[in-house]
Amino acid sequence: MKHLLSTSLILTFISTFGFAADPVSLGQKSFKKCTACHAIIDDNGEVLRKGGKAGPNLYGIIGRTAGSAEFRYSKALKAAGAGGLVWDEVELAAFILNPSAYLKAVLDDKKARSKMAYKLKKGGSDVAAYLKSMSE
Repeated sequence: MKHLLSTSLILTFISTFGFAADPVSLGQKSFKKCTACHAIIDDNGEVLRKGGKAGPNLYGIIGRTAGSAEFRYSKALKAAGAGGLVWDEVELAAFILNPSAYLKAVLDDKKARSKMAYKLKKGGSDVAAYLKSMSE
């Protein structure tokens, strides 16, 4: 009986934790760090997530050509977009981890730099999932 009760408690904990580990919810929490520079404002001007203006508006970033929104991007990011880089969840998550290293690899240019200095050490895929959900 004790074994059955222990197993039930463990399974309950795991299932509860599984729901709490939803990528969009985790990304929403992680995005708090991003709001120092970025906001999410839809095409009608509605502020979906208040944030700074030092970085571009991230509404609709998934599916957008890199460096194509109204903003002063680095030459490297514009070049990546001109070369065909379109943000999807995988590419955006990789970029967030280390923006300059990402651009160096994509462009095969060791001098490539991003203006985004912040590196999100973990949770990039969650932030990408959150940004996708905010644009649907």
